[in-house]
Formats: sequence, structure tokens, C-alpha cells
Amino acid sequence: MNYRMILYLMGWIFNITAACLLLPCAVGIFYGETQWKYYILVALVTFAIGLFLTHKKPSRNVFYAKEGFVTVALSWIVLSLVGASPFYISGEIPSYIDAVFETASGFSTTGASILTNIEALSRTALFWRSFTHWIGGMGVLVFLIAIVPLAGGHTMQLMKAESPGPSVGKIVPKVRQTAFILYAIYTALTVLEGVLLGIGGMPIFDSITTAFATAGTGGFAIRNASMAFYQSYYLQGVVTVFMILFGVNFNVYYLLLLKKFKDALRSEELIWYIGIIAFSVACITLNIRNAIYGGNTFEAFHHSAFSVASVISTTGFATADFNTWPQLSKYILFVLMFIGASAGSTGGGMKVSRLILLVKSSIREIASVVHPRSVNVVKLDKKRVDHSVLKGTTSFFVLSMIVFAVSVFILSFDGFDMTTSITAVAATMNNIGPGLELVGPAGNYSMFSDMSKIVMIFDMLAGRLEYFPMFVLFSPITWKGSYSAIKRRILWKKKSMFKKASR
Repeated sequence: MNYRMILYLMGWIFNITAACLLLPCAVGIFYGETQWKYYILVALVTFAIGLFLTHKKPSRNVFYAKEGFVTVALSWIVLSLVGASPFYISGEIPSYIDAVFETASGFSTTGASILTNIEALSRTALFWRSFTHWIGGMGVLVFLIAIVPLAGGHTMQLMKAESPGPSVGKIVPKVRQTAFILYAIYTALTVLEGVLLGIGGMPIFDSITTAFATAGTGGFAIRNASMAFYQSYYLQGVVTVFMILFGVNFNVYYLLLLKKFKDALRSEELIWYIGIIAFSVACITLNIRNAIYGGNTFEAFHHSAFSVASVISTTGFATADFNTWPQLSKYILFVLMFIGASAGSTGGGMKVSRLILLVKSSIREIASVVHPRSVNVVKLDKKRVDHSVLKGTTSFFVLSMIVFAVSVFILSFDGFDMTTSITAVAATMNNIGPGLELVGPAGNYSMFSDMSKIVMIFDMLAGRLEYFPMFVLFSPITWKGSYSAIKRRILWKKKSMFKKASR
């Protein structure tokens, strides 16, 4: 284990976090608030730690998969703990556990909140809260790769550990250039949405924070009523479109930039993604048209499209309380919570590509039973899928079900109804935000115990990193060799000291 390289990278995470904290400081100063002082204090302390860890570059800068997973998991935990500090020391969120919950929800782009009155926060806090979505959407380590030259030839391990999806590849030969392209596309789409919202009459502060929350598919609104506050079909329609766009694999956008339109539009995952959205919107529209909207087809379509886009992209914005909708509509949205967005997007969930692979693998197994001697190959976009990818997809599914079952079991001790506990876990581990019943669009997570909140903090971070980095970090196997090496060094030093003493 290359500890020095891990600490060096962690130092850069501290530095980047400190730099990010300067933005809410500027917002606070602009609006004449006093809370910015707490953010600058945390930024200075964070920068001092980062400077100490990065003042000397490690002589051995090579790191492999194990170091990559450990670094990514530690980075996101540190981000959550440090990012929560201004909320806590300013007194805007009095409980540190609640502050960490809110911050982890922001960085993991979950959007689950413990706040009962969002509008009571200062603009400084509201900006930081939404900006955490934007930072976490594409990934802070992807940003690190884009701006910091890291030698050693193994930076792809960081991108694989942090980027969502069953497999991550390079858009261009150089990893750093790939990260830069991803962030350029991400930034361009964010700016475009912000401009379109501003054209529609949304205040500048609202349009910026809404664009941040949409881009990261996080869903932290700055209004208690979420997007329902803005009584505008145009504004809600723009957000609907961009929630869907940010749920698309960013490789598709790169192909469009290269004018490879056929390759982009033939993406099997994109076809499934759009198909699932269209089918879900159609079913829910028909289901709620008469039951909720008195036969008004446009209203039913508008709110069903927004809700479907919000849930499948795992954004979590709301224009209507879908908790009051008929059972069929709630069931469809519950299923979409697990499916999630596309691989290589800012969305969470299982990912559409994994759904495709699981379906095709199941069909292959059935075909093998019927025709034992046949050779069936699983393909995605007409390319053969490696066995390691299929194995990883199965492992991901198993791990997610274990986390889901254990988390629901722990939350059940709080004594809330089963739907609340189940959907709270589903919404946090799939980075969605709102669930059903007490944690529906009109509710929040404040009523849970600290233990349950800690469990959901783990679920949010593990879900964002797709479980493996967090399990690698906390697995005894990861550190077994390191413990042995430390013991050998201690014994060697003792023997050396004993020999010297004997002389």
C-alpha cells in the first residue's frame, strides 16, 4: 500500500475543498451576511492541512486498484466531514450528525434533507449546499485528475473507482485529457441551463443554484416547495429536459461533438434509457389524469414527465407530491429508483447498462438450459462484454441488496412504517432524495435517530461510489498485508536495537 501517495492525493482533496469553500464566502460577502466568516475559517484550516500533506511529492508515485479505491473512499468521507463544518459551527445546523448528513447528501448528489425550513438558511449556506451537488456530480477526483499532473500511469484507477457505471474507459488516450473533456461538457451544460432558467424569469441566485442541483442530479432546492414554488411550465420544463440530459452517458455528448451522430444515437443504453422514460411517463399520465388532475391530460403529462425524469435521473426535484398518487404510479417510480440513470452520467442508481446486462445474462442462462451446447455471448452496442464486467455487475447487484437489507433492518428500530423505511433506504443508497410516506416530496429525514442517519450517510456515499470503494476501505483483507508489513518493521527495529545494545 502506497501510503505516501494516498496522503499526497488526500492533501490535494483538502486543497480543492478549501478553494471551493471560497465561493460561498464570496456569496456571503456579496449579500452582506456574516456567515461567510465560518466558511473562510474552515477553508484556512483545510488549506493548511492540504499544504502540509502536499508540500513534498512522494518519490514512489505508482498506485494500483487497491490504492485507488481506498483514496476515493477516504476522499468522499473527508469531503463530507469537512464540508459539514461550516453548517455546524455557524449554528445553521446545530447537530453535527445532521450537518454531515446534509453535506454527504449534497456531495453524493442524493438530495435527502434533514431541514424542515430550507428558506431559513442564509444564502451563503444555500449556495454551499447546492454547490456540493455540482462538485460531487462529476466527481472531485475526476476534477483533480483534470487539473493536477499525476505521474505513475495509474490515474485511471481513480476514475474507475469514482465514475459511475459497470465499466469506465478513456474517451481519448490520455486520462487527464479525458477528465478535462468530461468537465468541459459538464460545465457547458450547467451554464446553458442556468442561462435558459434566467431567460424564463428565474432570479439569478435561484437559476445558479438550480443549475448546480440539476447538473449534479442532486435536487437540493432553495425553496421549501422545491420546483413547485415556480409556477411556470417553462421553468419546470427546462429542468425536466436537463434532468434527462444529465442522466445520459457523457460519452454520447463527446460523440456528438465529433459529429458521429449515428454512433451516438445508436447507443443501446441511450435507447433503453429513453424508452424506459417514455413508457413510464405514458403509464403514469394515464394513471393520474383522471384520479388526480380531473381529466387534464397536459397537467398529468407535465407532472408525470417531471417526476419520472427526477426519479430516474436520481435528481429528486418535485413539482407535485407523488406520494398522493395511485399505487401504480408509485410502484413505477419505486422501480425507477433502483434502475437509475445511464453509466458515465451524474445520476445514481443501478444504471441502465447494468439492467441491460442483467437481462441479457438471464436470457443467456435460459438459452443455455434449453440448448446446452450452444454458445451464447452477451453483447452491448454490438461489442462482446467481457466476463469480468458481467461478474462485476452481478457482484454489484448482490452488494446493493445486502446493503439494502441490512439498512432497512437497522432503520426499522426507529419504529416507522415499512414503506417509509424501505423507500428511505432506496432513496439514499440510489442517491435520489425523496421516497414515499414520511420521506416523500413533502417530508424530510429529520425524524430518524442518529444511528439511522449514520447508516444512511454510509448508504449515500457507498451508493454514489457504487459500493466497492467503501467495502474495500473497511475490509480487513485490504489492510492485512499492511499490518504484517508494519509488524515486520517493528520486529526488525527491535532486533536492530537489541544487537546495538548487545555490542
